[in-house]
Amino acid sequence: MEKYIAIDLGTTSLGIAISDSLGIVHGKENFLFEHGNFKKAKEHLLNILEIENIKNLVVGYPLMISGKEETRCISTKRFIDELLKEKPDLNIFYQDERFSTIEAKERMNDINLKKSKQDKLIDMFSAIIILERFLGEHKNGNSK
Repeated sequence: MEKYIAIDLGTTSLGIAISDSLGIVHGKENFLFEHGNFKKAKEHLLNILEIENIKNLVVGYPLMISGKEETRCISTKRFIDELLKEKPDLNIFYQDERFSTIEAKERMNDINLKKSKQDKLIDMFSAIIILERFLGEHKNGNSK
């Protein structure tokens, strides 16, 4: 099975999860950057993609509850457009991320993670959920 990286992009953090060759999802990290410094986040992600030799990127797509796009969708697409300028061979898959933060909080509560740690890991846990959903929806070789 091909490996994938998933991201949950925020204004000050980038949650990252990776699947292995068996399709098992692991949290990689919650990378912090200065507010709006997406260039730093992009460079960090490019470095991980290179080190891990992964060509498939699943992007958490922040739709509104109604399913409509919102302003965060525009900044997410802009981030990906900038990423593709430097890595045009990257396969991009957008994944609906609605309710991933809620589920991430539930999982962290289930493992009794302290609130202070939850705040530092929320985007990574969301990226895990985004990647698990994507792989679950595409396990039979279907893709969008």
